[in-house]
Amino acid sequence: MPVISRFYGIEILMYYEDHNPPHFHARYGEYKVLVDIKKARVLEGHMPSQQIKLILAWTIIHGEELIRDWELAKMMEELEKIEPLR
Repeated sequence: MPVISRFYGIEILMYYEDHNPPHFHARYGEYKVLVDIKKARVLEGHMPSQQIKLILAWTIIHGEELIRDWELAKMMEELEKIEPLR
């Protein structure tokens, strides 16, 4: 599962050929969440609220790039790195 971005100790990952809706996985230490790209909301998992806020803000900023990576993943193409939150 490629890491497409890292910021503030958070890793953003996307699986190839994953199920709908378009989403990504985020890890922070032992915490993991699944995030809906289009709705910028957590679908499942748990993480401290401060990290959730950062991830959702990043999702809104980079939504188009995330959808582009989602489409690449569906075609088994190399995913593009996305700028971290600064």
